[in-house]
Amino acid sequence: MENLLRPLIVVGGSLALTLLIGWATDRLLCKADNRHPETPLWGLLRRGRIPYQLVLCAAMLRGSYDEAELQQDHEAGIGQTLTLVLIGSAAWLVIRITAAIVETSYSRYARMHRDPARVRRVRTQVTLIMRVVSAVVGVVAAASMLLTFPAFRAAGASLLASAGILGIVAGVAAQSTLSNLFAGLQIAFGDMVRIGDTVVVDGEWGTVEEITLTFLTVRTWDERRITMPVSYFTSKPFENWSRGTPQMTGIVFWHVDHAAPVQAMRDKLKDILRECPAWDGRAYGLDVTDTTPNTMQVRALVTAKDADDIWTVRVKVREGMIRWLTEEHPYALPRVNTADALLPPSRTNGDRSNGNRPNGDRSHDGSRDGAVSRRAYEPPRTGR
Repeated sequence: MENLLRPLIVVGGSLALTLLIGWATDRLLCKADNRHPETPLWGLLRRGRIPYQLVLCAAMLRGSYDEAELQQDHEAGIGQTLTLVLIGSAAWLVIRITAAIVETSYSRYARMHRDPARVRRVRTQVTLIMRVVSAVVGVVAAASMLLTFPAFRAAGASLLASAGILGIVAGVAAQSTLSNLFAGLQIAFGDMVRIGDTVVVDGEWGTVEEITLTFLTVRTWDERRITMPVSYFTSKPFENWSRGTPQMTGIVFWHVDHAAPVQAMRDKLKDILRECPAWDGRAYGLDVTDTTPNTMQVRALVTAKDADDIWTVRVKVREGMIRWLTEEHPYALPRVNTADALLPPSRTNGDRSNGNRPNGDRSHDGSRDGAVSRRAYEPPRTGR
């Protein structure tokens, strides 16, 4: 009876004490969270209650297992297992506590600063710091677990002696991985690109969705994900539309006939922008930027507060102007002229020498032949 009662008391007491301490700690965190709602630390610490209870239970069982006198033939194996569970749960608890502290600091910084660019920069740094901490804690925990085995402790001296050679070999073999790792740290603390930035890489426009120590994910406008090594952003040029201020200037082009009413198009552009909520009202303009033998190129400049709004403004302006030209000024749209060129009427030598047409540029049928027939026989002009 005593052989059965002792293990039950030891194991049952350890479990009951673990549950009691865990419940009391959780109640204290709840009260602190209700008393200080402006600080999310206490609520975030509650996420670590499971590893916290595992640490308590493993520590109590490991310390009292000898007194239980249970499975003495397997005492070494059970003790080793409890030690491994204790180390693993302790590493898990350290990661949860660190995450709670870092998340609290980020939340406080985000409330104090209204600049989105600075907030995204800190968010990127916090994310990468957490990944570094998790990796370091995981490596230390794994090393600690291995050192609990006698065979690994015996091989420690030889491993330490060959650490220099192994380090050189590993550095050569993992050159690309190490370059990405250092590039990730450079991106985090060099403020080159942040989570939430609008970037253009390899001709693809998108938003930075995730940054790790080795790769970066860009979510494109059509909801595709492009995964790229972080070393790309430290070795090649790329466009970051969110760098500094997110305000942008957009360009809209039209090809219209030479007879298009440019001043009326400027007035219409202003009317279209007034009806577009995405326009930020900073600036606008419309100018003729180029000409061809058949058309002229008209460019409109519009502004918006960010990349998403500038896209909306551009499409609204382009659509509205084309609709207005089609309804009000159809002659201003580009056309392909298929009429036969009209020959000039007989002229005197004097008229041919000075290049002027008699009778006010009228054709041989008595009517004005228009710009097409005139251009058909006039030589190309040079100079101004």
